[in-house]
Amino acid sequence: MTSVAPTNADLAMADTTLAQPGQPAGRAPRRFTVNLRQSGIYVAFALIVLLFTVLTDGAMLQPQNISNIIVQNSYILILAIGMILIIIAGHIDLSVGSVVAVTGAITAVLTVNMGVPWPLALVITLIAGALIGAWQGYWIAYFGIPAFIVTLAGMLLFRALTLTVLGNQGIGPFPEEIRTLSNGFTQGYLGNVGLGPLGGADLFSLLVGITAVAGIAITQWRTRAARLGYHQAVDPLPTFLAKIALAAFLVLGIVVQLARFRNLPWVLVLLAALVLGYSLLMNRAVFGRQIYAVGGNLQAAVLSGVKVKSNVFWIFVNMGVLSALAGIIFAGRLNQAGPTAGNQFELDAIAAAFIGGAAVQGGVGKVVGAITGGLIMGVINNGMSLIGAPSEQVMLVKGLVLLAAVAFDVWTKRRAGAAR
Repeated sequence: MTSVAPTNADLAMADTTLAQPGQPAGRAPRRFTVNLRQSGIYVAFALIVLLFTVLTDGAMLQPQNISNIIVQNSYILILAIGMILIIIAGHIDLSVGSVVAVTGAITAVLTVNMGVPWPLALVITLIAGALIGAWQGYWIAYFGIPAFIVTLAGMLLFRALTLTVLGNQGIGPFPEEIRTLSNGFTQGYLGNVGLGPLGGADLFSLLVGITAVAGIAITQWRTRAARLGYHQAVDPLPTFLAKIALAAFLVLGIVVQLARFRNLPWVLVLLAALVLGYSLLMNRAVFGRQIYAVGGNLQAAVLSGVKVKSNVFWIFVNMGVLSALAGIIFAGRLNQAGPTAGNQFELDAIAAAFIGGAAVQGGVGKVVGAITGGLIMGVINNGMSLIGAPSEQVMLVKGLVLLAAVAFDVWTKRRAGAAR
């Protein structure tokens, strides 16, 4: 049997548990250890959900509310996937909100005003997003202008372009297929199955959840076996199994609640595909490893032969495509493209990345972490809405959560430096 080489993420996690003196390399210590920097975000997410569940008398975890959280935050989560790549590489993108607006306007003009078939309109919109990303990526990667300046200019430029296309009015309604992608749910292909006191639930959705759990368990087991094969430290087996069990409980819990409501939202299916694809890209592909190298140590990356300019260019192209996809989803959800669409989306996407564990200096971050950060923001918005909190309190809490996340990142770095 051939062994699987460890990924950059695996190597970065190699020091989470250190062998005790006298133990052979690769054998886990007989004690429970937790990497606060990597596990803290998930613990915080669970505590926030628990808090709002108590404050709302269980309304937070009702099937319809879970579905609402996913659908209402889907476009932010899509943006967070692209943003985490850019932040890992040591850059920032302030233009994504305006790109969401202009690409939503392009979709509306094509489908509503010009009658272009919706599949062709979506392809054209995604190409437009790629061209926008290429425009900004060129100035950043090859002309050497800081990303902050280029994307700040892009924020103004593409917002102006949106106002030029739409004026002061929205364009809609969108075709049914686009609305279904944004707000629709999968069909009950296999019928319902009884779950005792929980009532009926869609069998197909449950099978999807079980398959996802099996995939997580197999992937993590193979990763653990590979690290043992390379004599790297791993979690003790009971700790490893506890983490798998917790992940399985969370995934199946969410899927069961969704299956009891209206099945799986199509945007959740899309998000799952994006998370899986980009996680593989960042953890298994050469391109992903090079992004970590560029953000972690630029000079070392250059000396190692990494094509830094090309990598930076393509992550901004990718951000443009994902912004266009988010623009389609957002416009389809509202059933119209408006001139104010995407306002402050860039701030939410950046906050999701940093709350999810990205480092301010770059070189650190995970796609799953960015998704978790985005969900934390969504849960805060939803939970405080359920308890009737005014908007200023929502902004106050979100600001404090962001500040705490970045402060925690700085503290863990100083603590690690002092330990050396």
